[in-house]
Amino acid sequence: MKKYFLHRNNETIGPLALEELSKNQITSFTPVWFEGMENWKYAGEITELKSVLVIIPPPIHTFKDTAPVHKTQRKPEPTTVLGMSKNAFWGISVFVILVIGTFIFDTYQQKRSDELEQKNKKTEIENQQFLLQQKEIENQKTLLAEQERIEAERLTNERKQTISKRLSEIQNLLLEKKANLEEAKSNLTKTKDFKLLRTTTERNDELSTIQAAIDLLKEDIDKLEEEKNQLNLELERIQ
Repeated sequence: MKKYFLHRNNETIGPLALEELSKNQITSFTPVWFEGMENWKYAGEITELKSVLVIIPPPIHTFKDTAPVHKTQRKPEPTTVLGMSKNAFWGISVFVILVIGTFIFDTYQQKRSDELEQKNKKTEIENQQFLLQQKEIENQKTLLAEQERIEAERLTNERKQTISKRLSEIQNLLLEKKANLEEAKSNLTKTKDFKLLRTTTERNDELSTIQAAIDLLKEDIDKLEEEKNQLNLELERIQ
């Protein structure tokens, strides 16, 4: 007896006898194979299987009703959304979206503006602090310079006073030494002229003593004059 094999839903079924095929409800497009066939064929291509094929009616859309139909003209009802016409609904929707978008954009802009204002305030505060620090530094520099000026002025005044005092001392010494020099010169002249009651040796010794005193006085006067000139130059320089 011939045995048949079916292929359905990616599955091979069989072997089946001819009477068993009807139980599997095969159609004209069910692949079938039996021994002796080179390849699978549709069941509708095998003559001996036509008696067991399940008849499939054509789709309903192929049916045409020839009976006359009386159509009643009906006015189409307007389409509404949430109780509103589509145009009104979409108009309101677009308006609401624009309002929401504007609100969000304004909120974003306000937030950016607030952040920028906060940054500007922070920068302004930092700048003010920096300026205050710079001003404090400048004040300290000015105060230090003033203190240095006062100290330099004090030292200058002290130096002036010292120089003036020394010049006054030098002037007195010069007057004194010049007077002593004149006196020594007078004594030298008198000693040269006085010849009585003295030996030549005594006279020469006295002359030598007086001349030495004169030379010493001249040397002291020269030194005092030099110091006086130097002090006057210094005094002119620091005036």
